[in-house]
Amino acid sequence: MILTLVAASAAAFTLALVSAVAGFGGGVLLLPVFTALFGLRTAIPVLTLAQIASNASRTVLNRRDLQWKLIGRFATGAIPLAVAGALLLAHAPLSPLKRLLGVFLIAVVIWRRRNPHPRPPSDAAFTAVDAASGLGSALLGSVGPMTAPFFLARGLTQGAYIGTEAASALTLHLTKTAAYGAGDLLSTRVLLLGLALTPAILAGAWTGKRLVERISDRVFVRLIEAGLIVSGTLFLAGL
Repeated sequence: MILTLVAASAAAFTLALVSAVAGFGGGVLLLPVFTALFGLRTAIPVLTLAQIASNASRTVLNRRDLQWKLIGRFATGAIPLAVAGALLLAHAPLSPLKRLLGVFLIAVVIWRRRNPHPRPPSDAAFTAVDAASGLGSALLGSVGPMTAPFFLARGLTQGAYIGTEAASALTLHLTKTAAYGAGDLLSTRVLLLGLALTPAILAGAWTGKRLVERISDRVFVRLIEAGLIVSGTLFLAGL
C-alpha cells in the first residue's frame, strides 16, 4: 500500500506540473496510471479529487488574469452534462468514447496548423463544446484537451489561459464529485486517496507556475499543441 501511494503521489505531482504549464493534459496522462493502481471505477473519482486540488491551486496562482465571463459560459454548458455523465459512469462503454476523442484532438492540431489564426468561436459554439466536455469528463475522468483549442481561439495565453481554464474545470470537477457521491462512487478509500495526494499536487502546481513565467507565448502554444497530440494518441491507444 505504501509503494502504491508513493507511485500515485509521484504521478500526481507530474499531473499538477504538466497542467500548470500547459493548462491541461495532466489528467489524461494520469488516468492510465491510476487505472493500473486502483482500477477504472475507482481511478476516475480519485482523479477527479486530484484535479480539484490541481485546478484550485492554478486558479489561485493565476487569479489576477481570470476571465470571468468565459468561466460562467463554460459552467452553463458543462455542469448539466457533467451530472448526467457522472450518473452514467457505472454503465457507459468507455473505450469507443476515448478513441473518438483521440481522433478529435489530433484533427484539431492539424486544423490549427492549416489555420494559424482561427476566428474566435461564437458564444453558442463555445457553450456546445463545454457541454460535450462536461459529459466526456464525467465518463473519462479528464477531457481538458478538448476545450484547450477553444480557449486558445479566444486569444488567451499564459496566466489568463491557465487560470481561466483551471477555474472553468474546477466548476466541472466539483459538480462531478457531487454526482459521484449520489451514485455511491465516493467511498472512504477514494476520499482518503484524494486527501493523501493533495500535497504532491500543490507542489507540482507551484513548480509549474514558476516554469510558465519563463517561456514566451509562441513556445506556450507549441507546448499545448504537443500536449494535444500526446493526449490524442493516448486516447486512440485506449489508455
